[in-house]
Amino acid sequence: MDWFNLFKAVILGIVEGITEWLPISSTGHLILVDEFLHLNASADFKEMFNVVIQLGAIIAVIVIYFHKLNPFSPKKSKQEQSDTWSLWWKVLIGCIPAGVIGVILDDWFEANFHKFLPIALMLIIYGILFIVVENWNKTRVPKINNFSDFTYKAAFLIGAFQVLALMPGTSRSGATIIGAMLIGCSRFVAAEYSFFLSIPVMVGASGLKIMKFLAKGNTFTFDETMILLVGCVVAFGVSILAIRFLLTFIRTNDFKAFGWYRIILGVILIGYWFIALT
Repeated sequence: MDWFNLFKAVILGIVEGITEWLPISSTGHLILVDEFLHLNASADFKEMFNVVIQLGAIIAVIVIYFHKLNPFSPKKSKQEQSDTWSLWWKVLIGCIPAGVIGVILDDWFEANFHKFLPIALMLIIYGILFIVVENWNKTRVPKINNFSDFTYKAAFLIGAFQVLALMPGTSRSGATIIGAMLIGCSRFVAAEYSFFLSIPVMVGASGLKIMKFLAKGNTFTFDETMILLVGCVVAFGVSILAIRFLLTFIRTNDFKAFGWYRIILGVILIGYWFIALT
């Protein structure tokens, strides 16, 4: 057992748990962290790990929102159960665009954009977008303040924005939150729908990555299995804290702070990239 590799998995789990829910790009941060803290594993395993580790974060959403997402709860009235089923249908509708495009173009994005410079550029571009959207939103009153106001059309449109997150450095939560705010959702509804939308999307993406990993003739060694489990468990615990922090933060703050963080980090990374070339 390589204990230092397990320590790296803990660090990556912490990074995943924080960045999956804050709109600053989890995959982008995992790829960037690996530039400095190399996981001692094959390229195929690391590619799969960066996606499958997100399952730990997804389980955190399921635990926190279990009652709200459970249509079979005996504590819910018939109407509340019906509303829960409606929410799930809206989540599934929102998954269609990214599900279709992701299956078709996953390998192309992996080959062309899982690189240092594209990630840094996306961090900056979407950081600017957050600031622009928040400034534009300042004088607008949200039309959608709860899920009873949330339509199937809104769900599909936000799902279309999620396609943008196929580009590393974009942030799945960032793309969906920006899309939701642009069509009139409150920050709270935008954040929660982004959480719910992640469940089928990331379960599907993880399954696809595992199948591709095994299809190449790879198998899971004991060390790789432990690395993956440790990363997922840490991501789960940190995600619980990150989700609660974000929901508390946006009650009294906007998303500009995340926009500025993205811009500053992107500029630093581009500077590092240029220095590394010289």
